[in-house]
Amino acid sequence: MVPHRARLHGDRPSRARPLGRLGRTALASVVLLGVTGAGTVYVTAQAHDAGEIVSSSASSRTRTKAVTEATVEPVTASASAEPTPASGDAALAEALGSVAVEAGARLSVAVLDTESGRSAVYGDEAFDTASIVKTDILAALLLRAQDAGRELTAQEKTYASAMIRESDNASASALWEAIGQAQGLARANERFGLDGTEGGEGALWGLTQTTAADQLTLLRQVFGDADDSELDENSRAYLRGLMGDIAAGQDWGVSAAGPTGFALKNGWLPRTATGLWDINSVGRVTADGREYLVAVLSDGNSTKAGGISTVEAAAKAAVTALTTT
Repeated sequence: MVPHRARLHGDRPSRARPLGRLGRTALASVVLLGVTGAGTVYVTAQAHDAGEIVSSSASSRTRTKAVTEATVEPVTASASAEPTPASGDAALAEALGSVAVEAGARLSVAVLDTESGRSAVYGDEAFDTASIVKTDILAALLLRAQDAGRELTAQEKTYASAMIRESDNASASALWEAIGQAQGLARANERFGLDGTEGGEGALWGLTQTTAADQLTLLRQVFGDADDSELDENSRAYLRGLMGDIAAGQDWGVSAAGPTGFALKNGWLPRTATGLWDINSVGRVTADGREYLVAVLSDGNSTKAGGISTVEAAAKAAVTALTTT
């Protein structure tokens, strides 16, 4: 296939530097992104927009549905997103009935009250991760370091901080290579208990597929009971610290359900085939003195702003569902 060339607008400049054997990986990422002296970035074989990686291949897992109406509809339980009989699911589905979702868009939500252990899931379909996979990448890197009996290197920490706090993509690409791409992610996720997540092909970490339930499982590895986590306390504290110090302008999403105390990672991805947006947010929030883990996944949004509004409304509804029932 002839590589597609697309111009990148608004991407955060990379601050990544060579990391030993990862030096070639980081360089390959720069070559792939084609940074010019004028600061214009051209992407070969993939488009890279608004801080996210997207595939331009006609054979990639893009969706071709389009929003044909400007109207919005409340969420209703469909054949592909029916609540399961587990505790709290019916209450979550009812709460989401007040959330306006564009015609043609999809939404899936998972929530856990960490004190009571009560949880609920709405929808079991897979979604593109966009940049929320960066939490999974760092968790996998930390697990590898633990197994090797070492701390992260200074350069790995530089990459990790930029990847989580600023959603820097070149840093993510370097660490994606460090963990062994999709195969390495799969090995870590098997230990974490994620069974509905599949890493993106080759360098396309942003096209990893996941479910809201899996994202909740990952959040429990970071924020839940330490006895149930594969990560040791130092690794968990490090990841929590980065997610609790997200750069200004990137702290939207599940934080709407607990704006006074949160730690999160967001993902936003405009698909080249449709022009529609994937908007995702995962993290921990504190509301009325209680701690909740929340994962909201969506796609088919006609605008980034509209998708963010939907995700934030869904996060609020999810916390309310466990609070009031």
